[in-house]
Amino acid sequence: MAQWFALKAENPDFLLFFRMGDFYELFFDDATTAAAALDIALTARGNHGGEPISMCGVPVGAAQAYLSRLIRRGFRVAVAEQTATPPSKMPGKKAKTAQKGPLPRAVVRLITPGTLTEDELLEPGRSNLLLALVANPSRRSVTEWGAAWIDISTGQFETARCTETDLGHLLARLDPAEILAPPDRDLGDFDLRRTSGEQPPPAHTARARLAESFGVASLDAFGTFSDAEAAAGLMAVDYIRKSQAGSLPRLAHPIPQEDSAALGLDPATRASLDLLRARDGSDEHTLFSAVNRTVTAPGARLLATWIAAPLTVVEKISSRQACWDWLKDDTPRVNTLRQILRGAPDIDRALGRLSVGRGQPRDLAAIRDGIACGHRVAAELTHIAPDTRPDLIGKALEQLNDCGPLCEELDRALADELPARLDDGGVIATGYDGELDAYRTLRDDSRRVIATLQNDYAQRFGVASLKIRHHAQLGYVIEVPTAAGTKLRTHEDLSFRQGTTTAARFSTEELIELDSRIAEAAERASVRERQVFGVLVARALDDDALPPLARALSLVDVAQSCASLAVGGTWCRAQVDDSESFSLEACRHPVVEAALGSGTRFTANGCSLAPAHRVMLLTGPNMAGKSTFLRQNALAVILAQAGLPVPAKSAHIGIVDRLFSRVGAADDLARGRSTFMVEMTETAAILNQAGPRSLVVVDEIGRGTSTLDGLSIAWAVLEAMHSTLRCRAIFATHFHELAELSESLPRLSPHTMAVRDWKGQVVFLHEVIPGSAKRSWGVHVAKLAGVPVPVVERASRLLKELEREHAVAPAPLPLFEDIAPAPPEEVETNSSASLSDYEELVDAILTTEPDSLSPRDALNALYDLRKLALEAKRLSVRQ
Repeated sequence: MAQWFALKAENPDFLLFFRMGDFYELFFDDATTAAAALDIALTARGNHGGEPISMCGVPVGAAQAYLSRLIRRGFRVAVAEQTATPPSKMPGKKAKTAQKGPLPRAVVRLITPGTLTEDELLEPGRSNLLLALVANPSRRSVTEWGAAWIDISTGQFETARCTETDLGHLLARLDPAEILAPPDRDLGDFDLRRTSGEQPPPAHTARARLAESFGVASLDAFGTFSDAEAAAGLMAVDYIRKSQAGSLPRLAHPIPQEDSAALGLDPATRASLDLLRARDGSDEHTLFSAVNRTVTAPGARLLATWIAAPLTVVEKISSRQACWDWLKDDTPRVNTLRQILRGAPDIDRALGRLSVGRGQPRDLAAIRDGIACGHRVAAELTHIAPDTRPDLIGKALEQLNDCGPLCEELDRALADELPARLDDGGVIATGYDGELDAYRTLRDDSRRVIATLQNDYAQRFGVASLKIRHHAQLGYVIEVPTAAGTKLRTHEDLSFRQGTTTAARFSTEELIELDSRIAEAAERASVRERQVFGVLVARALDDDALPPLARALSLVDVAQSCASLAVGGTWCRAQVDDSESFSLEACRHPVVEAALGSGTRFTANGCSLAPAHRVMLLTGPNMAGKSTFLRQNALAVILAQAGLPVPAKSAHIGIVDRLFSRVGAADDLARGRSTFMVEMTETAAILNQAGPRSLVVVDEIGRGTSTLDGLSIAWAVLEAMHSTLRCRAIFATHFHELAELSESLPRLSPHTMAVRDWKGQVVFLHEVIPGSAKRSWGVHVAKLAGVPVPVVERASRLLKELEREHAVAPAPLPLFEDIAPAPPEEVETNSSASLSDYEELVDAILTTEPDSLSPRDALNALYDLRKLALEAKRLSVRQ
């Protein structure tokens, strides 16, 4: 318990897995917490301070399953192992001389959500990132952040710099498992993933120490890093080194990312579009699940990375598209590639486990099999239209053909049947290492060796009844009848050990050595096998061509996945360029289409947001498909700029720098924000960040307040998107009155969802057509939703009464409201007061030069004219 207290004091925030024999035990509050979390028995052992010590434990052999449950529930675990061999597992002589008392123990690993390496604790197709954040106050008022993220399971190491505003976007894109961040930085939805890290050192120290970790004189060897990026990188490396008891696993050198190369997606947009995770936390009914045809875990991770961070550089997008476009017309070859890749193991994660000393025999086998798989893939790719081979595939081919000597060495060294654990033995093939074979022979064939030696001794000493026996205290001895023993005492090479009434026992130097060798043979065989295993591991880790080969396999897997998706002709290669074009023909929502299944036809719709009509105003009832249409166009941009196939007949998209999607209502009551407040916050983010190259898809702006309030907000936001932001936008709304704005907003294009009323039943056609909706069909939707019939009928009667009461033509929007002439009897009395006001309005209109105004000046002039008109009307009414 003294050891436990010491180790717990070093790691107070961790559950301490304390090794005791074949169990990991937990004590005191750790035991109470773990027993409840794992649903295992809570017992007690001994006393402390007059109270029983709470205790629970899990078997060492089953520890991974329990650790997985704890980590997923947000706990962190410190593993304390015995650092000496128990006497019960030592050879005979060593056991006798072993020191008595408790075995020494030390914490050999800290297990946190961001430092996992075991397959049992990781999701195969998902990166597991540790993110470090360091603030670097710039000379401007905006704080710049340095970010560094590492996936210890694969060795991935990247950095970026970003502003305070873009930090939320970065968190949403990376979705890190654990975040090292200052305690005063609000991380929003990621706050529960925060972990306190060490205070970063000065910039020059951080740069020097980080460079030293990778064996270079300066970080400039890897690119250009800001001071905050270097500090964040060192913070992440130090945290990982601490978690691995001082050793640093295999990490790729840090790679700085350029923010300008990635499509901007804020957290609200990612949540709205369900890119990698659905809102319930699952990966079903997501964009990733709808397009994923990969057959390897590394390929799935690469595809997820592309979807999470679409590009804005045309050349890079085109190079990705070329890979799958080159494959899609050779279906038999694609099917062959899929079959080969199914046998490709996860090389990166195998290397990650081997680099931290937790690798097992099957990790080396995974590297061997992965290299062999790469060679077979390269052989298949070589036969496909070499004259049109894309550059990325050509580079991948070179990498896939590497590592031949390592593969041959592992093939010779590893046994045909590999155990799950190195401790089980039998990892190295017979004939690979002579010394290991000798130890195994001595261990496994000791009876044969003793029988041979016994025969030699019988002939040498002339005693046919001579036997070699094992004695508990004496070890292996020569045993002969007493009469023969008298004769053997004269031999100088025999040492008399013991006599009985019937037998005499002797030993020789050879027997003493044999006894020691046999007793230690199993241990030596185990030690030698570990040595040979370690040499093979070192060779694998030192082969610099292995990580590129693994990346090439991932690229080929994603390429065949896209080719498999596009082979039917219903997915296209988008034309992506630097223009302002946006045209989709017969586009579909990939997630909805996948959910419908093969028996239901999805109604495809086109969308054009060309510069001449870059803002689409979409009206129509609920359930008609507005939200689906909005999202499918946003998803088309993500797929196109990720370099993936697009579910459309054709697509031409000018690069989108930022994508905003505000579709669907949601509240944030934990932070005291109502549905309307969330809507306005997200709307503010759009208005403050969108620009001419952005795409904005929004639904029902202004729904959460009164009709007039909502209409005013929707009107103002639509005007801002059209005239101030000048972005490409799809603006869905129930305020049908906004369609009248097309008279004054020349780039506004009204569209609506086609609906038919068939014998009193509403039929949603799910088609987007030009025009605007004339009614909302809300009562019909209520009926479809299962609202009781009496309520629906009552609502229908009330609706008809209200429509009769308001049968007069609806008043136009205030902006276009005509000024009604005053009655004749009022003209004389009010003419002097009102005429001057109208003259002022007319003069203001005549003095305005529309051709010389900027868009902002034109909008301001319009507001001024409206103000004059309202003032004139108010004075007229007052008089």
